[in-house]
Amino acid sequence: MDVLAEALLAGAGPEELERHPLPARYTAAHLRASDVDMFTGTEDRDVRKSLHVGPVPMPEPAPDEVVVAVMAGSVNYNTVWSATFEPKPTFDFLRRYGRRGGDAVRHDQPYHVVGSDAAGVVVRVGAAVRRWHVGDHVVVSCVQVDAEEPATHADAMLGGEQRIWGYETNFGGLAHYSVVRASQLLPKPAHLTWEEAASVMLTAATSYRMLVGDNGARVKQGDIVLIWGATGGLGAFAVQMVKNAGGIPVGVVSSPHKAGLLRRLGCEVVIDRSEVGLGGDTAPGPERTVELGKALGREIRRQVGEDPHIVFDFVGRATFGISVFVVRKGGTVVTCGSSTGYDHHYDNRYLWMNLKRIVGSHAANLQEQAECNRLFQLGHLSPVLSRVYPLSEVGEAARLVQENRHTGKVGVLCLAPEEGLGVTDPVLRARLGEDRINPLRAARGTV
Repeated sequence: MDVLAEALLAGAGPEELERHPLPARYTAAHLRASDVDMFTGTEDRDVRKSLHVGPVPMPEPAPDEVVVAVMAGSVNYNTVWSATFEPKPTFDFLRRYGRRGGDAVRHDQPYHVVGSDAAGVVVRVGAAVRRWHVGDHVVVSCVQVDAEEPATHADAMLGGEQRIWGYETNFGGLAHYSVVRASQLLPKPAHLTWEEAASVMLTAATSYRMLVGDNGARVKQGDIVLIWGATGGLGAFAVQMVKNAGGIPVGVVSSPHKAGLLRRLGCEVVIDRSEVGLGGDTAPGPERTVELGKALGREIRRQVGEDPHIVFDFVGRATFGISVFVVRKGGTVVTCGSSTGYDHHYDNRYLWMNLKRIVGSHAANLQEQAECNRLFQLGHLSPVLSRVYPLSEVGEAARLVQENRHTGKVGVLCLAPEEGLGVTDPVLRARLGEDRINPLRAARGTV
């Protein structure tokens, strides 16, 4: 471990941290450009084979950037996409970004440090940074934007230069250090541990934009919301947000075990996919879609009495046609991704003749992220961390997500030597209680 990291873990203050130099190299989970074709002709693109953990060069931070000593990160599905080099190698993103010149050139490297979530300590600030200082405890937003682009000031997610850090940019969060823009930072919720705080920002803020903000479905009191994959990283936060808004979450899960976990999140209406004939990642044909949609609709009406106002769908090809069918007349299907495939098929008659809407949503702008982070700071949202791995085993963590054998979020300890560190408001933590803060963890320290 380098001297800066040693000082940080020993409790050094800002002045001492500033005195220690940044290391010339740091440990990071990364991909190699030379491996891009390694899965050609293979059926199983096992991410454990493509994810490497080892030293990479420390980039020079730009004036509007900070260096964060990453205490913990988490695995998102974009890390799986990156490590399988599908739907396209992320090195294509890095090369395109590098062609912009200037500071962007640093991102075009033969290695790609991945990861789009992090919690840690600011250890360097650029000359143009005003709001953040060495020693600040932060969480990192996954969204990088160009502040000089007009669209950014209306809604950052509409900007042409918006990129997802650690996926479309380099120097991501599954590492001992990360270089990020100051506009990506938010204060870490003081009652959460490093690994808890690092597991929330990307997925929770994405769910917030999809459901709560003006750019999404705008859930309101009494709305029935069908949530696919309700114990996953996105779905488990969606359940909490619908409940907070006074709505009725209807969670869809794939097993009795996950149904039990979902009820621990407070979701009283739970549907096991297998009980209504749903299963697998293959999109059903048109007739089968209607058949499954009717079966799902009957089960929702049996349990709730009405059709859903909103369908929360990130699953994609396997579910989208059913989502469009099952949402009520005038209802909204909101989508942010396609873990089973991007080529969606649905019968447009059920959309146009019933005045339904499809809303596309992607990540969240900084204001939406700040509003979401505030809910965590107040204890109104809880992390959905289920397992934690050391950085040295990040391949196993990503494989768990790749095979959908996880619930909630999978955390990764980076510089933090063990779980449970980073809490600076133990009073709030004690008041909320461990069970409420960690509803998906069967016991403290489970890995």
